[in-house]
Amino acid sequence: MTTRILIVDDQSLVRAGFRLILESQPDFAVVGEAPDGEQAVALARRHRPEVILMDIRMPRMDGLEATRRILENGTAQSRIVILTTFDLDDYVYAALKAGACGFLLKDVTPEQLIAAMRLVVAGDALLAPSITRRLIERYATRDARSELTADLSPLTEREVDVLRLMARGLNNQAIGEKLFVSEATVKTHVAHILDKLAVENRVQAVVVAYESRLVTPGEPS
Repeated sequence: MTTRILIVDDQSLVRAGFRLILESQPDFAVVGEAPDGEQAVALARRHRPEVILMDIRMPRMDGLEATRRILENGTAQSRIVILTTFDLDDYVYAALKAGACGFLLKDVTPEQLIAAMRLVVAGDALLAPSITRRLIERYATRDARSELTADLSPLTEREVDVLRLMARGLNNQAIGEKLFVSEATVKTHVAHILDKLAVENRVQAVVVAYESRLVTPGEPS
């Protein structure tokens, strides 16, 4: 099955390089390129790609606003991965909150890009978990108010345990080993967590975990 991909970046060389790498894979097809967020929104509506590689800093409309508009306008099946030159960028955190499923640095190697895309297609929202966690820790706690900003009361005790471990960067297999349950059981818990918190993916659930202060920076796993 072919995965349709949209590449959004204001640098033509970046777009060309990513296209060359991705189209080396028989199951990847780049269905379009956009130099700014405005064109990205139009192409996302037209092509309905499974994955969108989205630059943050662009003319006319930045990647944050484009992410919001795409996910607000019925293109929810598209999984948006943020491209950035900076591993700690204010815009990246805002994009994750808006619904992006993760981010990649632009200096990613071809092998890392392909592996990351396959993770996204498989439904894994946390690309480079240690970096994503570090970014979430920095900005979620900086912006948090003194009171809780999210309600975790719908979650069961075990779902809270799973969410806490997700926020520490553990994948399903590692969570299962920590809690002495199968990976399939963990997947079920994660699905229930996303549904109860009304979030689209694991990254948004982790953002909620930090904003609700279920976990705090520096807390051991």
